[in-house]
Amino acid sequence: MNYCTTNDLIDRFGESELIALSDRDNTGSVDAQVVSAAIADASALIDGYLGGRYALPLSVIPSVLPKLCGDIARFNLYDNAVPDVVQKRYDAAINFLKSVGKGEVRLGLSGTEEVATSDEAIEMVSGGSVWSREDSKGFI
Repeated sequence: MNYCTTNDLIDRFGESELIALSDRDNTGSVDAQVVSAAIADASALIDGYLGGRYALPLSVIPSVLPKLCGDIARFNLYDNAVPDVVQKRYDAAINFLKSVGKGEVRLGLSGTEEVATSDEAIEMVSGGSVWSREDSKGFI
């Protein structure tokens, strides 16, 4: 599931920027395949952070995810020389997702969307040894 669309990116960043970033054949228009690949990569990255906390795919998309997806997809479209503002937005998106992954920030989804977590560690206890020098009566 993708968290934003090409139209979302056009609305947020402008068509001229998307043309400059995606038009590799110099057609003068947005290359939908290039932009879709960047969006799919951004959505997969987001799922990687959310997967430990929430059942995927999400039935309801929180309003913050399309913005984060757009910022990450925009960063993905830059091959070289990423502008500072794009880098800062990407870094902020990743930091937010890390906080969600750690459980420091919640997306405001219902309790049924969340994956159950436990702080209990697995502990193994031995029942004692079967053979020992004391029990073997000289056999060992």
